[in-house]
Amino acid sequence: MSTSLTVRPAAETAYDAVALGEVMLRLDPGDRRVRTARRFDVWEGGGEYNVARGLRRCFGLRGAIVTALADNEIGRLVEDFMLTGGLDTQYVRWVPYDGIGRTVRNGLNFTERGFGVRGAVGVSDRGNTAVSQMRPDDVDWDALFSRGVRWLHTGGIFAALSESTADVAEAAMAAARRHGTIVSYDLNYRPSLWKGIGGEERAREVNRRLAQHVDVMIGNEEDFTASLGFEVEGVDENLTDLDTGAFRAMIETASEAYPNFQVIATTLRGVRSASRNDWGAIAWSRAEGFAEATHRADLEIFDRVGGGDSFASGLAYGLMELDTLQQAVEYGAAHGALAMTTPGDTTMVTLPEVAKLAGGGSARVQR
Repeated sequence: MSTSLTVRPAAETAYDAVALGEVMLRLDPGDRRVRTARRFDVWEGGGEYNVARGLRRCFGLRGAIVTALADNEIGRLVEDFMLTGGLDTQYVRWVPYDGIGRTVRNGLNFTERGFGVRGAVGVSDRGNTAVSQMRPDDVDWDALFSRGVRWLHTGGIFAALSESTADVAEAAMAAARRHGTIVSYDLNYRPSLWKGIGGEERAREVNRRLAQHVDVMIGNEEDFTASLGFEVEGVDENLTDLDTGAFRAMIETASEAYPNFQVIATTLRGVRSASRNDWGAIAWSRAEGFAEATHRADLEIFDRVGGGDSFASGLAYGLMELDTLQQAVEYGAAHGALAMTTPGDTTMVTLPEVAKLAGGGSARVQR
């Protein structure tokens, strides 16, 4: 176990990780455009869900998902994906469907991967979803966390879904900490989600409130700026002229502003094109100081969606199961890099593949 955090032993708990967030269907046109597609591949995905699923499918840990779905064929398809992902679904709240989605529905996400100079495009259709209507007392949080949970993960996507979801997140996070559960939060700033409910000003108000309940804060440079107001000075928009010193200064400022942060981690993505990125990460802990992952310049990208979530799950695994912050950030960066080599939001990676890449391995063929 990393010296950066005091995580409950697995033997004392029912779950290694629980995620709170929305799970949508992703409709993927493959190498085509959404606007001209005639067929789609279908995946499940969600910023918070992807982390718990990664911990289960890649790293072999026990996980559960807290979410809500409209009880119709689409909701049951999402459930089937979640069961395939290996997560316990007993905390899914099923909401009666009204027949046409007037009062409740399930979320859809149309996402094209992008290629070269054409960036990835995402079009969400998630208004009035079941999970956006959750209330803090819909779940008996103390009953859940009293069973024993090592890690809770949620984030800024869930908090932005409606006026009530931030309150749900706060109730869950407060209960988790009462029961000795580590709380991680990925800022995951999405302008489209905040646009209709107060924009960046509202995002900062909500995220600053929730940040007071966080042990492990995760995000990229835009997330920390838009959601918490910490500027990264002297770095260009695409991170092509990377100055890690600026990120270290930002992290130090955040750690002083929030004494409850025990670990802060940020991904470093330099966008050369939609299919070639520079990729890395920095993490900091009060116990160990700074650790920087191997920087992978000119990384080939097949599907960038979910790369940050896979970084978060690898980091969480390292903080729960490995010895040092350096190992944790290396596993996070390696898992994120590998996850972006396959389609869909969720990981198709194995733990030995992560360990090999984190240890300096190559893409040489394995026979």
